[in-house]
Amino acid sequence: MPHVVILYTGNLEARADIGGLCRKLADTMLTIRAEDGAQVFPTGGTRVLAYPAPHHAVADGGAAGRAAGGDGDYGFVYINLRMGRGRSDAVKQAAGDALLACAKSCLAALFEQGHVGLTVQVDESPSQVYDGKHSTLHPLFAKS
Repeated sequence: MPHVVILYTGNLEARADIGGLCRKLADTMLTIRAEDGAQVFPTGGTRVLAYPAPHHAVADGGAAGRAAGGDGDYGFVYINLRMGRGRSDAVKQAAGDALLACAKSCLAALFEQGHVGLTVQVDESPSQVYDGKHSTLHPLFAKS
């Protein structure tokens, strides 16, 4: 079930390699290990999806923002990792820290160019009512 969903302001589309960010976040997820050394997120179940928000308002795009040194063209990236229950608090913290470090590295040039916010949030599914699955991905990676 590990899914990362990225929501970002549409004004970042031309300034950031969002596809590259997706790939690097997925690769980062695959490096995370539990206390016993086991891979936390199964390769076949790791997914990163990104969606631009064509309409947005971030911070103060008016005179107060410009007086503070901004140009009113602010961006925002929200990264949400949603995982199933059963992982330790240390693993959840490590996953969040790793995704944040990856995103900061991938978006470093963007932060240098302008005013951008970044949030990484890790959610654990508190109660699943239904979790039906069908995949030809898991068997592919179970062979290795």
